[in-house]
Amino acid sequence: MEFPEELKYTEDHEWLLVEDDVVTVGITDFAQDSLGDVVFVELPEVGRQFEAGKPFGVVESVKAVSDVYAPISGEVVEINEELPDAPEVLNTSPYEDAWMVKLRISDAQELEGLMDADAYRTFVEEQE
Repeated sequence: MEFPEELKYTEDHEWLLVEDDVVTVGITDFAQDSLGDVVFVELPEVGRQFEAGKPFGVVESVKAVSDVYAPISGEVVEINEELPDAPEVLNTSPYEDAWMVKLRISDAQELEGLMDADAYRTFVEEQE
């Protein structure tokens, strides 16, 4: 299982790559592994505003349907246009090709509550 060091993580198993005032968001390797084969992804429209902790999308697998939560408050500035047509990429490349949305950060202080790779690794080990 991968835990890239440059990312931040949530207890809901989303990852974030912080670049200036924009974060790229996706689901973690642990999340995709728990879900099994992903068959459907629903993403929000560009321009939508989300509060931290509120659902912004849906991932459906052969096992379950799961909401994906905004890890921070912000505005959707870009979505991964290829993901709805190729949802299986979440299983094969959760950290590179299967990013879901890019959010413009509304409150940078919200980033302080996120986990680094070591903390997330420990959190996942406690879940298993």
